[in-house]
Amino acid sequence: MRRYDWLREIRRLDPERDFLRIYRIIATHEFPWDLTRALELALYRTYAVPSIGRLLAETAELTDRTQKRYDDTALLLDAVVEHGFDSEDGRTAIRRINQMHRSYDISNEDMRYVLCTFVVVPKRWLDEYGWRRLTAPERHAMATYYRTLGRHMGITELPRTYEDFEQCLDAYEEAHFGWDEGARRVSDATLDLMAGWYGPLAPVVRGASMALLDDSLLDAFRYERPKPAVQKAVRTALKLRAKAVRLLPPRRTPHYARQNPEIKGYPNGFRVAELGTFPTSRPTGTCPVPHGEGPAS
Repeated sequence: MRRYDWLREIRRLDPERDFLRIYRIIATHEFPWDLTRALELALYRTYAVPSIGRLLAETAELTDRTQKRYDDTALLLDAVVEHGFDSEDGRTAIRRINQMHRSYDISNEDMRYVLCTFVVVPKRWLDEYGWRRLTAPERHAMATYYRTLGRHMGITELPRTYEDFEQCLDAYEEAHFGWDEGARRVSDATLDLMAGWYGPLAPVVRGASMALLDDSLLDAFRYERPKPAVQKAVRTALKLRAKAVRLLPPRRTPHYARQNPEIKGYPNGFRVAELGTFPTSRPTGTCPVPHGEGPAS
C-alpha cells in the first residue's frame, strides 16, 4: 500500500451511503492517534458549558472515578465505530449511552452541542496537527455519521452538514461558556488523569495540555494563560509529528480505541452491556430508532 491509498478508496465511496465505512477508515487507519486526542479535547470542551460541567461534578463520575468514566466513554463510542449501528454490540452500546443520559435532566440543546463537538473539534484538530486535512467528502461522511448517532440517541433538530454542526457549536459556546466551580473540579480531574498516564512527566504533560486550550476555555475555567513560548513549542512539536507521520506507510490493520494504552480499567476484557453506570433516578431508555427483533433491540 502507498500513503494515499486509503484516501483513494474513500473517494470511490458515497459519503451519504457509505458514511460508516469512510468514518471507520478515518478513525482507525488514517488518524487513530489524532482522533483519540481530538475526541478527548471535544469532551473536555463541553465542561465549559456550566449546565454540563455542573452535572458531571454532581454525579462525581469524572472527579471520583475519572479513569473509569474515560474508559467507558471511549469504549462505548468505539463499539459503534467498530461494529456499526445495526450490530448487537453497536445497539447495546447505544442503549447503554441512552440509559445513562436519560437518568438525568439533560436538555436537548446540551446533548446536541456535545454531538457537535465530536464533529467539529476533530476536523479543526486535523487542520492544525493532522498529517493531512480532511476532504469535503470526509467531512460530509463525519457529519452523517454523527447525525445518525444523534438520531439513535433521540436528539432532535440535528444539524445536517458539517457547516451546520460548526455554526451550531460556535453559537452555543458564545452563548453558554462560563465559570462554574463544579466544572472547574471536573476540568482539574481530567487534566490530572491525562497527565498521570505519563508518570514523572506528568507536570510537563499537564502544561502541554494547557497550552492546547484556546482562550475561551482558559477563561471559562479561570486558568492562567500559558506562556507564549510554551504554546509555540507544544504546537510546533505536534506539527513536526504530523510531518513525520506523513512519511510513514499507511496503516494496514485498523486500530480501535479499545487498543489504546490509555484504556486501563479492563485488563481482562469487557462486555459492552456492562460498561458505564446504572443510575436509577429516572426511567432508563433504549435506542429511539426502530430495529428488527433481536436480543439487543
